[in-house]
Amino acid sequence: MPNNNQKAVGIFILAAGLIILLGQWGVFAFLGRVFWPLLILIPGAALHLAYATGRLPAWTLIPGAMLTVYGLVFSLCNTWGFELIDELWPAFILGLGIGIYEYAVFASKRRETLRYAAIGLIGFSLIMFIFNLLGPLFLYVFSVLLILAGAWLFFWPKAKSGKSNGWRKM
Repeated sequence: MPNNNQKAVGIFILAAGLIILLGQWGVFAFLGRVFWPLLILIPGAALHLAYATGRLPAWTLIPGAMLTVYGLVFSLCNTWGFELIDELWPAFILGLGIGIYEYAVFASKRRETLRYAAIGLIGFSLIMFIFNLLGPLFLYVFSVLLILAGAWLFFWPKAKSGKSNGWRKM
């Protein structure tokens, strides 16, 4: 066997032995448990980068944003426990909303309807985040806000310009 081939085979056998040894020590299992959210996060960032360099069309921003947000959520859950998903589930709606918003803004033809739909999804997810953070307190806060809004509308003074504020005179 020529000297170069012998060295190549030697490097291959050495690398195979190291990989098997690291696998037996649990290094790859540890890395897989810790860094698996990167398998979701990196493709999302790559889609954004590919769009930014002009290699992909604007619609790829939708899955790019979704994968990026979902990768971040799973990274947080992987770090602090998957019980956290009970509080972070609105991020799945947020990822879709951000992706649609990016597409609506960066597409060659501006899509205003999609932009408004995306803002609605983002707003809904933010409301759900607040609802999750406040929990049962949210219902108390929401009921007090409804009472205040109703009282404000009921006791609204007439406009000074002589125009009616919508209430009939009795």
